[in-house]
Amino acid sequence: MKVFLTGATGFIGQNLVRALRRRGWSVDALVRDPEAAPARWLGAQGCRLVRGDVTGADDLAEAMRGADVVIHNAGVYELGAGRRERERMQTVNVQGTDKVLGAALAAGVPRAVHVSTVWALGSSGPDAERAADESKRHDGRYLTAYERSKAEAHQIALRWRARGLPLVIAMPNGVVGANDHSIFGYFLRLYLMGLMPPLAWGREMVCALVDVDALAEGLALAAEKAPVGEDYLFCGPPQSMGAMFGHWARHPGGRRPRLWLPRALMRAQFVFMEPLLHALGLPAFLSRDAVDCTRANLNYSSAKARRELGWQHPGAAEMWDRIVGQQRALLAARRGWRQRLRHQTVAA
Repeated sequence: MKVFLTGATGFIGQNLVRALRRRGWSVDALVRDPEAAPARWLGAQGCRLVRGDVTGADDLAEAMRGADVVIHNAGVYELGAGRRERERMQTVNVQGTDKVLGAALAAGVPRAVHVSTVWALGSSGPDAERAADESKRHDGRYLTAYERSKAEAHQIALRWRARGLPLVIAMPNGVVGANDHSIFGYFLRLYLMGLMPPLAWGREMVCALVDVDALAEGLALAAEKAPVGEDYLFCGPPQSMGAMFGHWARHPGGRRPRLWLPRALMRAQFVFMEPLLHALGLPAFLSRDAVDCTRANLNYSSAKARRELGWQHPGAAEMWDRIVGQQRALLAARRGWRQRLRHQTVAA
């Protein structure tokens, strides 16, 4: 199996490369700079590096020719983003998806997989039956610029499918793991460093977070045997924010939140935290977007992926025990609080 992969240097991408290479598949990885450290890591995994960019390459179709499957995983994720980063999200997530999937159709690839997100469907809402409905459509009420960009990209993917692209759409829930670049990764590192504040918000919000290793296996299964034209949700066991912190509290670290404050109060404070974190060279993981996200429930189900693809996911306790252990080992090898807190771009 020959795979053409975008977004190979990111958090999901690096774990996906491992899953693909374990199967013995060849991987052509699209990279902007073949000399950058993440690209060199890909080369060490046996990937062939293809110089290019999802937002501007006119020869993408030629680069894809001969591939058995194109996996479009490239995307920009950031909460609390400034104007420039919001524009970049729109360019990469929306225009990039349009270019990559259009090139895949022009190249005549027999299968393509678009990595979307449950945010493209919006909140799962109070109706439990909707949590397993891959055909649900977003209601247009966006909480963040990231959600808007991914919802628009999802619609573009559906349009390319309607034009004849043999497309499978994968929709992960919030993705977690060691060296995670999401707000959950930053909160976990704060906890393990003993810097977690004893207050939080959104205790009742339910999210079926997915382990990044399990997701990588799910994406490989989608590339291998999912019927074209199908959509799949990839989610872990549902848990509230309060329950997630409870799993962390079973491990030595900082204090779990004791005071759950109203969202409006936290949002007002984070107006000042966003520029401060950016000035420190960190993403604004303490941001108004981070508060607004908890207004939605992402209690989606992976029943279809388990039934049709044979996909499996560990329980919440098993997942967090492994992630905490791996993250603690990574922190032990780093020096300086900013280096320990920051997401590292090269896989361990």
